[in-house]
Amino acid sequence: MNYMQNIPLTVRRAIEVMGLFFLGWIIVLGKGVLAPILMAFFLSIMLLPLYRFFRKYKFPEMLAIAISLLTLFVVAGLIIWFFSAQISSLVQDFPTIQKNVTNHLNALSAWVGRHSPYSTAEQMEFIRTRSSGLLSYAGNLLSGAALSVTSVFVFVALLPIYIFLLLFYRNLLLRFVFLWFPEEMHGKVGEALHEMQIIIKSYLFGLLIQVSYMTVLLGGILLIIGIKHALLIGLIFAFLNLIPYVGALLGNIIGVLLTLASSSELWPILAVLGTIAGVQFLDNNILMPRIVGSKVKINALATIVGVLVGGEIAGIAGMFLSLPIIAILKIIFDRSRSFRQWGVLFGDERPDANPMKEPELRDKSEATQQQLQRENKVEPPHKDT
Repeated sequence: MNYMQNIPLTVRRAIEVMGLFFLGWIIVLGKGVLAPILMAFFLSIMLLPLYRFFRKYKFPEMLAIAISLLTLFVVAGLIIWFFSAQISSLVQDFPTIQKNVTNHLNALSAWVGRHSPYSTAEQMEFIRTRSSGLLSYAGNLLSGAALSVTSVFVFVALLPIYIFLLLFYRNLLLRFVFLWFPEEMHGKVGEALHEMQIIIKSYLFGLLIQVSYMTVLLGGILLIIGIKHALLIGLIFAFLNLIPYVGALLGNIIGVLLTLASSSELWPILAVLGTIAGVQFLDNNILMPRIVGSKVKINALATIVGVLVGGEIAGIAGMFLSLPIIAILKIIFDRSRSFRQWGVLFGDERPDANPMKEPELRDKSEATQQQLQRENKVEPPHKDT
């Protein structure tokens, strides 16, 4: 530690940037290996309370882990079954959907013909000339999807193995972490690990609750209104909404497309958009803050960039994992004086004053950080959580 303090500041910053570059390079190269390990790590922390419950009643360790994994499989199986049932209902309505899509395309073609110099025949010729390129693109997409399906099967097959091993070797892994640090830092390391566990558990359990009530609330309202495939729209939006910012936009688009394909009228589209907006407002401002809490706040800029970078590196899994990873990094950086500026960059502890005019806002003291957390209502996790 003293050796690092003796290195010139510019050299230290250069080492940090180079470290970030090589870390990103390693993540990109090893994303196929790291993505299932990270997902298993988060799920194993989520299963810890259940595992500890069984261990409390003297269940053998292997049996406690097996029952915890079985519970996870049952929940995942119910979700897959429900989704499959909704998709099956959608497939049964395919002739009606095909008819509605044709009607909408004819109406769109007539509208274009009225408001542009292109006739229906010219529009069809334009579509025909572009069809070869579209088919080529679809072929490339299907080949990529085939690879994606293979990777998904590998991902799913590795998950239970990794979860089992992480739970079984958790004490060994904790010892490995502590041995990286001098004894005088073990208190802070223990605090950081405890806080990470609390944040991950509250975040993941919050997401599970969010998916449940978003599916029931959104799907139920749309079902009462009379929208076809209401539960499917609610389920798709609930899962896509787990991806910050980007997911909600995709959920709106898919909801509109499903409604447009299932109805010959336009009013259901307005009903779907209005219902989604109302439910999302309720979720963002009332329900989700009370469920997950405000123990770690990540600013919108870091969230959006993290989601896009995670999606570029590891697809949907990377987008889903980006927010808890950023939260963990913030916890680590906030407890390190050398890297605290990175914690500030990720956080939402926004100063009201300008650091150019207020010198005390330029230092890394814990007192300043705690004051900013109080001003922004960021609550530290409680020890008994």
